[in-house]
Amino acid sequence: MAVNLYCFGPFISVLRKLFGSPEEETITGFAVLQKKNVLDLLQNNVSLQLISTTSMDSSNGSGKLGEAAFIQKCKSSGEHKVSGESRYRIDFKWDFSFGTPGAFLIRNLHHHEFFLKSLKIEIPEQGIVHFVCNSWVYPVSKYKTDRIFFSNKSYLPAYTPLALVELRKKELESLRGDGTGKREEWDRVYDYDVYNDLGDPDEGKDKKYKHPVLGGYTEFPYPRRGRTGRHHNKNDPTRESRLCLLNLNIYVPRDERFGPLKMGDLLTNGLKSIVQFAVPQFKALFDHTSDFLSFEDVKKLYNESANNGISLEPQNGESLLKYPKPQVIAADDFAWRNDGEFARQMLSGVNPVHIRRLQNFPPRSELDSGLYGPQESSITAADIETNLDGLTVEKAIEESKLFILDHHDTFMPYLDSINDLSSKVYASRTILFLCKDDTLKPVAIELSLPSGKRRVFTPAEEEVSRALWLLAKAHVTVNDSGHHELISHWLRTHAVMEPFVIATNRHLSILHPLHKLLSPHFRDTMNINALARHILINAGGLIEKTVFPHEYSMEISAVVYKNWRFDEEGLPVDLLKRGMAVEDESMPHGLRLMIQDYPYAVDGLDIWSAIQSWVQKYVSIYYNDELVRRDTELQAWWHEIRNVGHADKKEETWWYKMETVAELEKTLTTIIWLASALHAATNFGQYAYSGYMPNRPAISRRFIPEEGSQEFLELAKNPEVFFLKTVSSHFQTTAGIGLIEMLSRHSRDEVYLGQRETEDWIDDERVMEAFESFSKELKEIEEKINERNADVRLKNRSGPAKVPYTLLYPSTSDFSRKGGLTGRGIPNSVSI
Repeated sequence: MAVNLYCFGPFISVLRKLFGSPEEETITGFAVLQKKNVLDLLQNNVSLQLISTTSMDSSNGSGKLGEAAFIQKCKSSGEHKVSGESRYRIDFKWDFSFGTPGAFLIRNLHHHEFFLKSLKIEIPEQGIVHFVCNSWVYPVSKYKTDRIFFSNKSYLPAYTPLALVELRKKELESLRGDGTGKREEWDRVYDYDVYNDLGDPDEGKDKKYKHPVLGGYTEFPYPRRGRTGRHHNKNDPTRESRLCLLNLNIYVPRDERFGPLKMGDLLTNGLKSIVQFAVPQFKALFDHTSDFLSFEDVKKLYNESANNGISLEPQNGESLLKYPKPQVIAADDFAWRNDGEFARQMLSGVNPVHIRRLQNFPPRSELDSGLYGPQESSITAADIETNLDGLTVEKAIEESKLFILDHHDTFMPYLDSINDLSSKVYASRTILFLCKDDTLKPVAIELSLPSGKRRVFTPAEEEVSRALWLLAKAHVTVNDSGHHELISHWLRTHAVMEPFVIATNRHLSILHPLHKLLSPHFRDTMNINALARHILINAGGLIEKTVFPHEYSMEISAVVYKNWRFDEEGLPVDLLKRGMAVEDESMPHGLRLMIQDYPYAVDGLDIWSAIQSWVQKYVSIYYNDELVRRDTELQAWWHEIRNVGHADKKEETWWYKMETVAELEKTLTTIIWLASALHAATNFGQYAYSGYMPNRPAISRRFIPEEGSQEFLELAKNPEVFFLKTVSSHFQTTAGIGLIEMLSRHSRDEVYLGQRETEDWIDDERVMEAFESFSKELKEIEEKINERNADVRLKNRSGPAKVPYTLLYPSTSDFSRKGGLTGRGIPNSVSI
């Protein structure tokens, strides 16, 4: 049990009086900070005043305020050369009747801001008090209220020392703001808005720039995003105006912005991607072609050295204008065409969260048949029974041998609109059979159009039929690429997490133990989402240029959000819902997987269990059921998430009531899972698989030709060229590769699951012991993953393309440096 020094301040003061010790002396603190400008002279321009936890100031109802002390540069320590940080000394006049400080007030009298990382004070007979700050401090003229920092102690609201109660309340009020006005760079206000900043009506009559507002009780519900307060559009008062494309200074609360290292990496990688994208396009202007003419042409985009996507650096003197070779073609140029590899990527690729067990045959749609064709699939038993190892369809379903990747209902309502643009896509259903070695094989693909036209393709060996089958698989992958980018990745991690970030900062004080638990899992999320709204998911942005739904991309994600349920986002429930597992208490994690070698699920359940155990230990330190109900900050937080952050879902009855420890544990475990593991599983493998466009094209420009047509003759004559003229063009490919290369990279300042930025993040030995156990368990999971990947019996771990499944490998500790295209590592947060 940690000793609570705050209880002993008055007692120590009495002892000093009894034994004649001096009541006042000087104590020294050390602040670590980073200046905006190396020439800034902060000493004597920055003052700190300690605030007592035990001695009250009757005039303001808060803790007694100490005398102002100014920071002085430490001559002995010098600069921290790696980080650019400086260490400053502060000498405080100390009255022992003051007790132990629980906060301090800081005033920046300089004309530049600085980043305050921490303050550490050693108090005689009491010990060291840590203040973990990690915040930008602007000149006093920029603030309406004093800047206060609290120590790394944590308290539930009811147990806050009386001297800190009012300060705790006022700090949260300042972070909430009043909901008005344009937010400025130095503001720290967290507030909500709808997605009304994606389109730009000022672009004239061009419909593609007039995207609907997402969220706000419209036909397109959506999670809320951070409010910037920018003025409304002059042509449409329901829309927020947009910044110039090159202006990346989009408001997010100041402490939510990327650090200098992260921003530097992002700009460097972004510039490299632009160069890699622009040069081939410039050449294409004089080449008069926009298509690849062979798979060898596609390979020319890459450095020839098989670097497995781990390093961006050119090898053997090769050009920086080329991309690293994606892992999917590192060992074999054509393994991606294998049916087994096509199916394996549904279990261990970048979108392993959509496949489900087929429990009724034929599959059925829930869409209106009058608008979108027959509800029942046109795939028949005769189409697939020759590939079911002697089983009938009924027997295969009974033995849980049939699975489906179904994109039919998601995209069908939009196909006519999409196909009126440059794309030519279908809504797909893919039936797969589970073989005895636990691998899947595709046995039928159905491609449908709203007209009711449907075509079924099955595996074939004859050359033209094989070419048709390859095209059918490409169309499935186009659907899956869109679903992955817009729903599995953007919607289910980036978009749904932002309301949790905002609500946490508005209602959970930094003194609150749940703030200390959750805040690492929100790092950089608001900033990356703001940049995404600016250049990726906006009207005419990179997503619309590189993913087939084009201008309907975000609208489709809003339609899918209608069926989003927070209580079904945890991994075990998700697996049960998709029929990929059944409850079985005799099995690890209480689930029996229907495909034992399902890498995402196997590794994911280990990670989920570790997070759950860590959350349970943490929560048990602070809560019982009664305290959950009595926690005013927790209840306000949860109420706002449901009724404001996810306001379009507030009428749903499935939200946890937040009345028990069990409900709190489920909530916290799910939040951490979504922010860390689910995002890692759907993000950091993008370059490994989608970096080679033929493996995962995101756009289709042609329908599959009918036999007897001129296009069919063209296909029969040269299947390779026809394939490449069907999928993403040269322009679309290079734009897409540049984007996913940047998004697949780990920043050099990344903090991974089981890690914290600072070891002094909380002052509680019980928590630190539980966290150490969590970190140790994650290391053991890494060893398990290595063992699984080395087991040749587990064929889905690497498959024909020989890409080991490491997307849920917790850290990057076995690499010589952080950052880059490691294809592994679970960052704490949705940070890229």
